[in-house]
This record gives sequence, C-alpha cells and structure tokens, in this order.
Amino acid sequence: MQQARTIKIKLVRSIIGRPEKHRRIVRGLGLRRLNQVVERPDTPAIRGMVRKIPHLVEIVE
Repeated sequence: MQQARTIKIKLVRSIIGRPEKHRRIVRGLGLRRLNQVVERPDTPAIRGMVRKIPHLVEIVE
C-alpha cells in the first residue's frame, strides 16, 4: 500500500496582533504554540492555507 504524502509545517511567528482570518488559518492547521511542528497531508487545501500565511509559517523538510 502506498503512503499518502505529508508536509511538516512549523509556526515561526506569533499570531498576536494578526487579523482574525490569519489566526483561524493557523488554528485550522492545528498549530497552537510558537515553533510547534505539525504533519498534515499534502493536499491543495492545506497548501492553500500555508500560501495565505507564508509570513507566519514555514515548511520543514
């Protein structure tokens, strides 16, 4: 069975003072704390969320 592709996303900037829309995207990705890394499926929806907040997160290899 083939494994689904995943990406690791790290929160590198605080959400304090950010627009509510950005905060909801960060929470939707499952990020709560600074420098937290989560693994999510590599889907267009997740990629789109990351693309909306590139100044707050980074993709970890």
